[in-house]
Amino acid sequence: MAFIYQNGPVTQTRTVGTAPDDYDAMHHAAQRSLLLHELWARAMGDDYPPGVQPTSSCSWWLLGHAVSALRLRPGARLVDLGCGRGGPGLWLARALSVRLTGIDFSAAAVEIAARRAGDFVAPDRAEFRPGSFERTGLPDRYADGLLSVDALPFSPDRQAALREAARILAPGGRFVLTAREQPADADSWPTMATAAGFDVERILDNTGHDGFWRRLFASFPENAAALRAELGERAADNLMLEAELSLAKGFPERPAQLLVLRRRDTAPAA
Repeated sequence: MAFIYQNGPVTQTRTVGTAPDDYDAMHHAAQRSLLLHELWARAMGDDYPPGVQPTSSCSWWLLGHAVSALRLRPGARLVDLGCGRGGPGLWLARALSVRLTGIDFSAAAVEIAARRAGDFVAPDRAEFRPGSFERTGLPDRYADGLLSVDALPFSPDRQAALREAARILAPGGRFVLTAREQPADADSWPTMATAAGFDVERILDNTGHDGFWRRLFASFPENAAALRAELGERAADNLMLEAELSLAKGFPERPAQLLVLRRRDTAPAA
């Protein structure tokens, strides 16, 4: 996210850091900060899932719909794409009695998620690996279900990411992901998903999404000094800037959504 502003005669651009090192710093900071999770819980209210400790829009609403949509049998394999610190995937693995593989490009995320796994499931029920949306490193038809919470839309090539998701998902398996409805002049998520080999089963508007983020971002300046002390300068700077830019720019009128995609039994035409 970038913000262009005028500083006297000079136009400057301020950008939220999105390099792997920026994510590493944020994941380490989130793992040790009590205040950050307290602010998340206040902003989300009764919909906050405490054990998950999300740093996303993952809520009881989202987890409930994911359980219903994935339809996984005990012992099946769930893959969490852009797993971060692992909370949503690990919660679902425990709730559904399935095995979990988490993929993230942040080395810190992979390390922390692996450490957290024991709080949710037996040691042999979860693993975490480095990888990207476009190159997971997983075999064909590896997964029985896929999850991606506030992550896949950040892929630099969304269509390639969806094709990779279709490749690693067994026919008939379901992919639950969060995304914002695309602008009218861009390919829609249903269009991209269909081209990648999915059928769209369901699209649900997350009506509480934008209100939650507004409340959360508004709480950061009020707690800036304490957040900097807990998070460190790099993570705090990125967090504060993201909040500032998001509140200044405002949220699109297009809804935030939860999509349920089903892998077709036949591969898409080349």
